[in-house]
Amino acid sequence: MFAFLTDTMSDEALKAKADEQYLNEFIQKNTKFVRACAFKSVHRFVTEQDDEYSIALIAFNEAIRSYDRSKGSFKSFAAMVIKRRLIDNSIKEQKFKNEMSVYPEHMDGEVEDENEATPLQLEIRQKQAEMAGQREASAGIPGGTDEEQRQSDIKDEIASVQALLEPYGFSFMDLASCSPKAAKTKRAVADAVAVLIENPAFFTMLRSNKELPMKELVKYSGAPRKLLERHRKYIIAAAEILNGEYPLLREYMDYIRKAIKT
Repeated sequence: MFAFLTDTMSDEALKAKADEQYLNEFIQKNTKFVRACAFKSVHRFVTEQDDEYSIALIAFNEAIRSYDRSKGSFKSFAAMVIKRRLIDNSIKEQKFKNEMSVYPEHMDGEVEDENEATPLQLEIRQKQAEMAGQREASAGIPGGTDEEQRQSDIKDEIASVQALLEPYGFSFMDLASCSPKAAKTKRAVADAVAVLIENPAFFTMLRSNKELPMKELVKYSGAPRKLLERHRKYIIAAAEILNGEYPLLREYMDYIRKAIKT
């Protein structure tokens, strides 16, 4: 009996893979299974309002699209994919908590040397912020609660952008290693992002192909192709952030916003 049900689910998964209309029906039919897999992975009850449930749903959809008979029963395969994605998310969340206080600063560093590291700069900015907070406290200005709310809001924006970037094949945390630092490079990157934002057709190409419309960017921004390829992830993330509703993250890209004419 169990084997029959498993085979049936496998058959339905293959049908959902080939039929976009049936895909949604199949996912809705198996939401309890998705929640059960999430529960087993995170060892706590998961509701439809939890981030873990959204991640599990995305993983279930991923499992459908990559499934074939060689992977065994779909039920076991999907459970494995969901578990892996939730584990990955847990690791990223832990890394996020460790870096949250300073990480967004990488998005708008003022380092002039392309090869210069930024930790010291970030530490200085953090100390300046702490000193500002101490001055406000001594003056009787409430600041702790507002700052905590701001950090929480930034975390929410990053989580949303993270989900947006996954189809492109990289994460928000990858931006630390590819953000422009030299002034000349920042101007070139800003011009490339401006081209994407100012030309909806180019932005649509980016969204559809999950790749930069390189030929168009080189032509209209004047930036070298190698530079654009080196900062590909950052350009994509900046375009998505500036084209979306992420007011706090937008603050860290002020130099790019100034390059946008529309």
